[in-house]
Amino acid sequence: MKQVVIPYKPRELQNFLHNKCDKNRFNVIIVHRRGGKTVFSINHLIKKALTNKKPYPRYAFISPYRLQGKATAWDYLKQFSATIPGVKINESELRVDFNVNNSRIQIIGAENSSAIRGQYFDGIIVDETQNIAPDLFDTILRPCLSDRNGFAIFIGTPRGRNYFYQLHQLAKQTKGWFTCIYKASETDIIHKKELDDAKSIMSPEAYAQEMECSFQAGISGSYYGAMMEALDKNGHIKNFEIDDSQDVETWWDLGMNDSTVITFVQRTKDEIKIIDSYENSGEGLEHYLNIIDSKPYVYSKHIAPHDIRVRELGTNKSRWESAKDMGLEFDIAPKLSVEDGIEQVRQLLPKCWFHKQNCNKLIEALKSYCKRWDEKNNCFKNRPLHNWASHFADSFRYGAIVEQIERSDWKKPIKVNTAYIV
Repeated sequence: MKQVVIPYKPRELQNFLHNKCDKNRFNVIIVHRRGGKTVFSINHLIKKALTNKKPYPRYAFISPYRLQGKATAWDYLKQFSATIPGVKINESELRVDFNVNNSRIQIIGAENSSAIRGQYFDGIIVDETQNIAPDLFDTILRPCLSDRNGFAIFIGTPRGRNYFYQLHQLAKQTKGWFTCIYKASETDIIHKKELDDAKSIMSPEAYAQEMECSFQAGISGSYYGAMMEALDKNGHIKNFEIDDSQDVETWWDLGMNDSTVITFVQRTKDEIKIIDSYENSGEGLEHYLNIIDSKPYVYSKHIAPHDIRVRELGTNKSRWESAKDMGLEFDIAPKLSVEDGIEQVRQLLPKCWFHKQNCNKLIEALKSYCKRWDEKNNCFKNRPLHNWASHFADSFRYGAIVEQIERSDWKKPIKVNTAYIV
């Protein structure tokens, strides 16, 4: 048999991780930025794919978004696979096939979870796990591993005490699981001068989170994290009795190729009660109309983003028109910049109460919604990261915009005393 040499020489840390992941089925790996996680992951998948004796082995590198996976991992997968005889590279599907044993590795985006459902995998890498929807593994990925006894490796950096943190805690207590944390100050992968430079330009929270892998640091770059924590502390996030006699309005984020989110809200003069939330993907408009019809609520209005009026190519009909034909007429949220909309949410949140059980995913999303990290400059960009949390945050933002306008004095008639006029 011809020997194949892959151009990869693992660092000491990477070699340690390979050995640990060989011995444990589930692994939670927390490593600082620029710590070599992606190179480790791709080469781990390649070795597993080439040495698997089962028929038609299948492996996946799963990023929060397909384009993100293409940007971070695809070139590495092609580079380290190039020396393998008979390898076939499929650019359009971000896939490599190995003729030696009919194995396959594919880059997949988590945004289209319905496309993953029903597949089987011998092993998966979940990249940037801190930005993955909290129910993705439990409801979709875990069943994909069952019949092949496949492994899972979760990699990333902290983003507060979210689902990634919960996995880390689970791994510490569960047989067959492994977890580790490697800080930039401990690995010597990044030169000390570079770390000092990064520390000088990053906020203490960002440095602690991105470089020192702290789950305790405030969610750096989060738009609403501190406010949501304050609401929780002050008892605004809890289970409460829902008044069935009070009207409900819905706030929508309508996804085209990704998630649609509906937030269910009851408004009073002084309070905004967030009583329910629903999210799904890969479904048509009729599905979501059936969902709201199935709820025991009396509706006053339904708020959608401004782009609901855009005509679709296939039908030459907008989703606003389609919904109206089905018996649901949307109010349209004004077109504001994302920054202005975020500010409207910040003004609204102190008046909000969240039903903890019904809105658990929405609550976590508002905590996690954050700015995009700039790897090159070691800082946050002034625009949101587009991930699972952004759909919930967008739904909330459209409702907040309308709510603030509804309460504005500019909608009220101007009263002028004309008694003095002669």
